[in-house]
Parts: sequence; structure tokens; C-alpha cells
Amino acid sequence: MPLPTSTDGGHPPAFAEGLPTLHVAGIGFLAMGTIEFWYEFASTYSYPAAMRIEALAAGAGVALRWRPFLLGPLFKEHGWNDSPFNIYAAKVRYMWRDLTRICEAEGLALKLPPLRFPQNGLKAARLALVGESEGWTPAFTRAVFAANYAEQRAISDDATLAAILTALGVDADAAFAAANAPENKEALKRQTEEAGSRGLFGAPSFTVRDELFWGNDRPEAALAWAKQITSPQRGEVGRKRGRARGKMGEAAPTG
Repeated sequence: MPLPTSTDGGHPPAFAEGLPTLHVAGIGFLAMGTIEFWYEFASTYSYPAAMRIEALAAGAGVALRWRPFLLGPLFKEHGWNDSPFNIYAAKVRYMWRDLTRICEAEGLALKLPPLRFPQNGLKAARLALVGESEGWTPAFTRAVFAANYAEQRAISDDATLAAILTALGVDADAAFAAANAPENKEALKRQTEEAGSRGLFGAPSFTVRDELFWGNDRPEAALAWAKQITSPQRGEVGRKRGRARGKMGEAAPTG
């Protein structure tokens, strides 16, 4: 489920009421133990990750925030004008075979080749940001990935995206209007810049506070890391118990 945050330095969001929270500079309030899932709609390995991360997080009892961003600007910083998979022929051959094995193992539909690779995920990412406040980002994200890798559809086409939104019961016209608003475009730009500033270099990536985990095979490790984080309340309880034990030890007979 999407996790709202407060970036104004004020009170934690309503979602976090009753939950231990942490204020991360430049990010806002996050529930303790939150995992952030960073994905790019053009990313092959983000497809299987997007299809299973919500169930994994729910099973682990860890709050999940969906963070769409764009890899293009990050790749340009490395001097790449295309996916590194397309730059190295052997790498792209391995990637398609590896993705096939992963999808077969997880029971995910896969139809290769996709319409094109990589596809332009800009419009879908802007829409996914809009859906965060309305709760449809997870379902929309999974449907877009399915359209790309299981249905050979063009995810940059308005018609494809509108059909997905309509199937989810979302007002497509209103969603597109919100997605194309200047403030939402700027929000995606800031989110992409944040990804770069936090050390992300590929997708899918998972962050728990300042810990970065990269790759479709890393969500379990990220969730385990999130679960081990102790809340301030629990820490204070532990300290109180420790002080109480210390006092009891002082009063205990030594003979």
C-alpha cells in the first residue's frame, strides 16, 4: 500500500498514527521498517519484482512505498544513451534468457520480444505518482508491466494507459490531467533526482532508510533488514527494563 509522507518537517502522516516513525532528512516521515520499492517501467527485472513485492511486504509485516522513477537521466550521467543491455549484446541475450527462467519459476506470463526495448515509461511513471494518493498505484503498476512484457503493448500510448486506468475503475481523463500538471511533472523529476542522490543506479532497487538493495533477487534481504529495525518505543522499553534489572541486581544479596 502507498505510504504518505510529510516533507514539511511537521507531524507524521495520518497513516503512521500508532506506528513508530522516523523523519529522514529530505524524504519526510516514514514508518519504522518501511521498504521503498524503486522501479522503472522500462526495466525488465522490475517486472517480476513489481508482481511479488506487495505480497512479500505484507507477509513480512513491513510497510511498502512504491517509488516510480526514470533511469534515463541516471544513465546519462554515466554517458549512456541506451539501456546497458542494448550496449552489450551478450548481456542482453543473457537477460532475456534469465527473465524467461524467472517468469517460468514464478508463473508470470512473458511474451518476447516486447514491442520495443526499452519502452518509454515517462507517462506511466507520472500516472503512477498520481495514483499514490488515491491508492491505485500498485494495481496500475502491475498492469503496465503486464502490458509491456506479457501483452506486447505500447506503454507510452495514451490508449494503452487509458484502458488500464478504466479497467481499474479510475477516471482516465482526470488521471491524465493530474499527471500532466506542472507540479506532478516536477514531482517525478525530484523523485528521480532523489534516487540518484541516494545512490541508486538501476532498477529494481529497494531502500530501507539509507540501506540500498539492488536487483529482483534482493527484496527478501531488504525486508529482513526492515524487520530488524527497532522502534524508538521498543528501544525505550528495553532501556527501562535494563535499568530495572540493574536496580534489582544492586539490591540482591551478595553473600
